[in-house]
Amino acid sequence: MLNLVIDIGNTFTKVAVFENDDLLKVEQYEQTGSKDIDSFLSIYKINRVITSSVKTEKQPWQILLENKFPVIYFNSSITAGINNHYKTPNTLGADRLAAVIGANYLYPGTNNIIISGGTCITYDFIDAGANYFGGSISPGLNMRYKAVNHYTAALPLIQADKNFNAAYGTDTVSAIKSGVQNGIRYELEGFINEYIKTQKGYNIILSGGDSIFFDTLLKNSIFAPYIKIEPYLVLKGLNAAIQKHND
Repeated sequence: MLNLVIDIGNTFTKVAVFENDDLLKVEQYEQTGSKDIDSFLSIYKINRVITSSVKTEKQPWQILLENKFPVIYFNSSITAGINNHYKTPNTLGADRLAAVIGANYLYPGTNNIIISGGTCITYDFIDAGANYFGGSISPGLNMRYKAVNHYTAALPLIQADKNFNAAYGTDTVSAIKSGVQNGIRYELEGFINEYIKTQKGYNIILSGGDSIFFDTLLKNSIFAPYIKIEPYLVLKGLNAAIQKHND
């Protein structure tokens, strides 16, 4: 059975096709149109569709899909086997919930720390008993660089540098890199340390567009052996949700 899985984020829309648990194809778009969706439908005989969106308005292509398939709109009522203890589930980001579901589906019976690097960095934790209580949200990598430039008169806008590994900067550009990238590294390590204080045995699951970059930041840390990179964790969580929903 083929599932069309669509994740509409703040910056990009990701479209994927799964055959059961196998990811067959994935594309990422800044602007998604009917032609993009039609390119999937022309290749694959889709059986089910699930969409997740951080936006409130439906896109024209979503309405077209409704005329062809039973479309499931992912929301907080679809828990797919996890125990959601979040106090305001209706305000929980769909991408965060899907990532938690994906982590529990891929690594059941394990304590999972989920760190997603996108527009924002999100930290979430689901325990071995599939209990989810919440997490944290902080500015993302590119947002931090842009903020340094936007809210100052003289500091330049620079790009992330995966090769930067100095403890501190020796000029303005490297000082910004140190502040942003070392700051994120210390933040990552701090959150992970808090989570593992009371837990034995855990995975650190890195997802999102900056997952590889975060892996680079943590590669020399004590946490490196526990890291699992799942750049398509949200898509896999949505695919698990549609399968659990139909079951």
